[in-house]
Amino acid sequence: MYKREIVKQLNIWRNKTHRKPLVLRGARQVGKTTLVKEFGKDFDTFVYLNLEKGDAEIFRKFSDVRALWQYICLTRQIMQGKDSSMLLFIDEIQEEPKAVALLRYFYEELPEIHVIAAGSRLQSLTREGLSFPVGRVEYLTLRPFSFAEYIEAKRGEAWADMVRGLSVPEMLHEDMIAEFNTYALVGGMPEAVAEYLDAGDITRLAPIFNALLKGYNEDAEKFAKNQEQAKILRHILSTAWLSAAETITFGCFGNSSYTATQIHDAMDLLERAYLLSLDYPVTATAVPAMPAKRRAPKLMMVDTGLANFFAGIQVQYLQNKELLDTWRGRAAEHIVAQELRIAADRQYKESLYFWVRDQKGATAEVDFIWQDGIQIIPIEVKAGTNARLRSLHSFVNACERPVVALRVWSGNYSVQEVTTPAPHAKPFRLVNIPFYYIGQIDTLLQGLQGGEKVLVK
Repeated sequence: MYKREIVKQLNIWRNKTHRKPLVLRGARQVGKTTLVKEFGKDFDTFVYLNLEKGDAEIFRKFSDVRALWQYICLTRQIMQGKDSSMLLFIDEIQEEPKAVALLRYFYEELPEIHVIAAGSRLQSLTREGLSFPVGRVEYLTLRPFSFAEYIEAKRGEAWADMVRGLSVPEMLHEDMIAEFNTYALVGGMPEAVAEYLDAGDITRLAPIFNALLKGYNEDAEKFAKNQEQAKILRHILSTAWLSAAETITFGCFGNSSYTATQIHDAMDLLERAYLLSLDYPVTATAVPAMPAKRRAPKLMMVDTGLANFFAGIQVQYLQNKELLDTWRGRAAEHIVAQELRIAADRQYKESLYFWVRDQKGATAEVDFIWQDGIQIIPIEVKAGTNARLRSLHSFVNACERPVVALRVWSGNYSVQEVTTPAPHAKPFRLVNIPFYYIGQIDTLLQGLQGGEKVLVK
């Protein structure tokens, strides 16, 4: 198994004094089960229960969590030592509502047992009127592979350390950009990453991507509240990939006759299944960053590799040197969103946003914004050294505070003190970031706050 960064957070959870059962969330086939099984190897006792494959019956037999655990130990011949570490992994927990209810009692009555729960359709619990016990569980989210994880799997720990440490030497810049471009094509779904690293052949990923897309469509029946909603979900899952990184309207989405409410409700289900996200705009330039929910959101899908496959652009991708030459730049914006979302998880940020100017007759849109303390950081995804930054300039001119802005591009890292065009001529700091650094935005901004102007030698 390739290393996943979330293991650090799992170990922090493991060593907590007041540890609650952990609910591991994430899209189907993103690697949750593999991750926890590998994590379980570090425990003296690891018990794996799959409630989709017969183990649900165990939870139907007992209402007392101590009796349940005793039954598990007896039937599996588990000998509990006084100081032994134990991990219970309840997979596909949504299949048995009673198992969800019993989680709180593990926390209250058997705190010495580490408990992780996961499932590919946890959002279906709301259909049963159930939820995880409030205040009695913790949550972590597993996303597709980040670039740092991908480059560590491909090139080794030293290359990943250069990315995480913002220390890629100039002599390796072109190599790292080329690796990022390939990562943007492959995406971060574990099976696709493993196949590509094993065979080095993009064309061999097609069956994997196709199987994933079919699996998501087949899950529509399990996500949906009724047959009508299942049809809507299948429609979204067969059209939404082509709208990745686009601002969308709900009504008649994908050339359908479905209403805005029908599409919105179905997308809400898919968002809770981590198959897509709806990123809303903000119109302010000062904290707090409050989304304008009445405005049209941008649609981001679970994985850029899947979106690229659905759009059929692999050959075009391979023939272009610049990431932004492909698919009108949307692939670049989408992979940046994918990297930012992983960084947002580390900072306990629930959503990503972008910025639009709230002024009639004038349009301006900044690709992303990132709240860093009392600052809102605008982020533009661009290519080339002469790329125009009109929307970024609009943001700076509208902001009362001094601005630090980020431009994500294929060029080298640099920090510039610049001004917006006349008549405003407002100074701001422009930080040019290679694509491969955007997933480390939290570390990078900490360095800038510390007064560092050059992080890369």
